[in-house]
Amino acid sequence: MTGREKPWHGVLVAAALPLRETEPGALTVDFDAYAEHVAWLAERGCDGVTPNGSLGEYQTLSVEERTRVVRTAIEAAPEGFTVMPGVAAYGATEARRWAESAAEAGCPAVMLLPPNSYRADERAVVEHYREVAKAGVPIVAYNNPFDTKVDLVPELLAELHAEGLIVGVKEFSGDVRRPYRIAELAPELDVLCGADDVLLELAIAGAPGWVAGYPNAFPKATSELWAAASAGDLEKAVPLYRLLHPLLRWDSLTEFVQAIKLSMDIAGRYGGPCRPPRVPLTPEQEKAVRQATERALEEGLS
Repeated sequence: MTGREKPWHGVLVAAALPLRETEPGALTVDFDAYAEHVAWLAERGCDGVTPNGSLGEYQTLSVEERTRVVRTAIEAAPEGFTVMPGVAAYGATEARRWAESAAEAGCPAVMLLPPNSYRADERAVVEHYREVAKAGVPIVAYNNPFDTKVDLVPELLAELHAEGLIVGVKEFSGDVRRPYRIAELAPELDVLCGADDVLLELAIAGAPGWVAGYPNAFPKATSELWAAASAGDLEKAVPLYRLLHPLLRWDSLTEFVQAIKLSMDIAGRYGGPCRPPRVPLTPEQEKAVRQATERALEEGLS
């Protein structure tokens, strides 16, 4: 891990959640394995984790499971290792409760989507962030217009930042032009890379952090890639980016959880199955992930 000015900077891994079949059709969270995974990521150069994001399958968790995931990550994290949980919910009241719970557990920041399952207009988005901000913990907004159907455009982000509601944004639109426009409108707002397959472009644009998926399987290589890209060392970064990109692009596809968990299994980490509504990869998808993962392993990446 490297020294960071703010806890949401650096490589923060959207940690995959290990699930095991304890009885036919029932998948139980393996909290011991999750704790071990968090510690393993810290040992291999990552700067933090973001529990209870989509990669952590938060939508399928009970209240008790979701609460315990955060506390397990906090207990497993070494000093200086960030735990920034997602606090997404259908509405602001529930999201605020998750933010308050995270603050009570000792989390230095939280990550917040716009309202889930509701196509909010800008007024509703602002009220949503106002309410959750009352929890008193720094908020990194999460712009995922594909899942939420709400686009946190630069002008809206600038408004949220000017009101003191957010400190950063996980940018998942895939539009590499966004960081420059956001920097013009809100120079002090931290724009974090939110999609693995544009990490080089956003690092070059000055992103101070990356909320990442594929470090779950290749933490050392991806952390080295981020460090090289952030330092402008394109001679090192571009070949590594090119090698990893067949995997990184899965982070922007619907089956990203299944793909990353499969890569973990192939790389010797437990990925395991996913809870419904996710279904296993098709044979063609599995073949593509397997080939790209095995190639990375053959090149000595870890």
